[in-house]
Amino acid sequence: MPYDNTNDRYETVHWPRMTPPAPVVTYLRVSTDRQGQSGLGLEAQRAAVASYVADKALLGEFVEVESGRKDDRPQLSAALALCRQHKARLVIAKLDRLARSVALVSGLMESGVEFVAADMPQANRFMLHVMAAVAEHEREMISQRTRAALAAAKARGTRPGATHEISCRFCTEFVGYPARSLSM
Repeated sequence: MPYDNTNDRYETVHWPRMTPPAPVVTYLRVSTDRQGQSGLGLEAQRAAVASYVADKALLGEFVEVESGRKDDRPQLSAALALCRQHKARLVIAKLDRLARSVALVSGLMESGVEFVAADMPQANRFMLHVMAAVAEHEREMISQRTRAALAAAKARGTRPGATHEISCRFCTEFVGYPARSLSM
């Protein structure tokens, strides 16, 4: 007897579609040249964003040595331009590495570029605004403490900055100056 397949039910198998990884651009920022030269702050930020970008297409990394107070940052502008060009998401280690200004964070939200802080990827718009306000307040507190410390040093008659002991053979033998402490 021939096989009758009229009662067989065939199901269409839908294989999962392979989507390309989401494109991302990373932005790292330190505030001072000394932090930039040591590389410690940058390496910590790279480590923070590494786990977030592991399964995504990294289009570029932008590094800047600039105060978070400044709104005009060339590397941030370049990172944002690349994000717009490729519809990529900007990834930062922490929100305060992007900016310590509610206005800048708010402006970035309105610019159409998506961004995420690797230390709190689940943050929504409200939470980002609150965290930006906290970062702005922290910036003001740092500024006040620095001004108070400089005023106290000036009142004591000391010059701000590190002092370095110079005691080298060159100073004493070749130049004829005794070793002394200099403020640099």
